[in-house]
Amino acid sequence: MSLDCLNTQIPHLQAQLQNGVLTLAIDRPEAKNAIYGELYLAIEQALYQADAANEVRSVILRGANADFSAGNDMQDFAKNINNTQVITSDTLHPSFLLLQAAAKFSKPLIIAVKGVAIGIGATLLLHADFVYADKKSIFQFPFTSLGLSPEGCSSKLLQQQAGYLLAADLLFSARKFDAQTALQARLISQISEDSYLQAEQTAQHLAQLPLASLKQAKALMKANLDEIVEWIDYEARIFMKRVQSPEMLEALTAFKEKRKPDFSQFN
Repeated sequence: MSLDCLNTQIPHLQAQLQNGVLTLAIDRPEAKNAIYGELYLAIEQALYQADAANEVRSVILRGANADFSAGNDMQDFAKNINNTQVITSDTLHPSFLLLQAAAKFSKPLIIAVKGVAIGIGATLLLHADFVYADKKSIFQFPFTSLGLSPEGCSSKLLQQQAGYLLAADLLFSARKFDAQTALQARLISQISEDSYLQAEQTAQHLAQLPLASLKQAKALMKANLDEIVEWIDYEARIFMKRVQSPEMLEALTAFKEKRKPDFSQFN
């Protein structure tokens, strides 16, 4: 199978295959690697292609620069907010398609974080097998502050990994947190001096091991994959209903007007 992602027409995604390791690097530094519709789909398709390609033994997902991702591109989202195909609760937004692809990926998935990992930039970490972050990295699940709800099975997975109280803190408060808290929440594997180098070293080590054994080990550990994918869909339907909420409208209006949202008028 050919890896079309290596010749991607999306200017904000770099793809390089070397020694069995496919590195996907989000390259949109002017927006801290915020992700928009076409970019979501390009990464999604790259993961599916990599899963089916014999020459790929693992994937590294990272930023091409100083950030992993600031999450959903709010300007792109606001521009399409009146598009019924975007906001219908029965229609999966491209971000949820990417989360499904990450959850279903059968080979080792390594994520390296520098700078910010916000929104889906944080949620994606829950579907990786190895996550490395440098000590200056900043994380956030901002959904409640936008009038939204958790995505990507985070209401289940973060609770399982971090414990209920810390998961509630991070999901309810929508606060930013540092790499040490991310490590405490088991959102990352370790804090590295150079997360990109650490990811590459891990990928090269895994490339020396039998891929069939790695895939079998992952399949055993992810025996509840169907439940995870189902919960991604369930959270997505709730999320898209929240997109139509007055609280979300206030958050978008405040974003456009460069002010803090006022949710005091809502129960």
